[in-house]
Amino acid sequence: MHLAVWVHQPHPFLIQFTESIGIRYYGLAYVLGFFGGAWLLHLAARRGRLRVSPERISDLMVALVAGVLIGGRLGYFLLYHPEDVWRDPFILLRVWEGGMASHGGFIGVTLALGWFARRERISLWHLGDAVVAAVPLGLMLGRIANFLNGELWGRVTDVPWGVIFAATGGGPEPRHPSQLYAAALEGALLLGYGLWRYWRTDVVMREPGRLGGEFLVGYAIVRAIGEQFREPDAPVIAGLTRGTFYSIFVLVAGVILIWRAHRFRTPDHPAGGSPAVERDSRRTRKRR
Repeated sequence: MHLAVWVHQPHPFLIQFTESIGIRYYGLAYVLGFFGGAWLLHLAARRGRLRVSPERISDLMVALVAGVLIGGRLGYFLLYHPEDVWRDPFILLRVWEGGMASHGGFIGVTLALGWFARRERISLWHLGDAVVAAVPLGLMLGRIANFLNGELWGRVTDVPWGVIFAATGGGPEPRHPSQLYAAALEGALLLGYGLWRYWRTDVVMREPGRLGGEFLVGYAIVRAIGEQFREPDAPVIAGLTRGTFYSIFVLVAGVILIWRAHRFRTPDHPAGGSPAVERDSRRTRKRR
């Protein structure tokens, strides 16, 4: 006998004006994630842990927002549903229909960070460490919004907390609320770890880039765990779900970053020994 305790009803809107127009939880998740990330980066800059002046955080956020939205949107279709783009290229512009991918967002953010670091002449590794400490906040809010929307539900189960997603295509069988698993693992767990490492240890000063690598490794692991409970929403690759398969590349990238940070570590240098970081530090002091 199934023990599902909740028949899910989708709640896409916080405030609804018309049938399709209103303040959506999914959009609100992005807004809150960006504002929360901006606050954390601004705090890091003010306290001297980020070699960017507080006045430049707004420029950094513009680059990050563009990276997330463009990378996430392109990643969703190119990595999961490329056939839709070939059939209708303008689908990329219909953002109100949904469709974002974390892996694509990571690529977009990386490119945005590279552009900003080059323009500001600061260390990409140092900058990336600060950003990845805040990224899980957005991931957590996004997964919660997925649950409210009733999308990306899990596999059929008989666990007592199973949820029926019949209203959004999940059928009459109870399923894992995999969106909430992801919110806990990709979001809360990585957020807590990242903030602890960034604020309570000197890893970002001794080994710039290591925290970024740890985030990528951690994300790849928890994403692979979460995929075991999530219903595949695209054809598998080599017997693996798309999320697990693409996470292999994220894992490899994370290991490379950790190896690089360890190899070039400078434990006696207060800012990680990067000439780019030192140049930015002097520029920041002049602005103040």
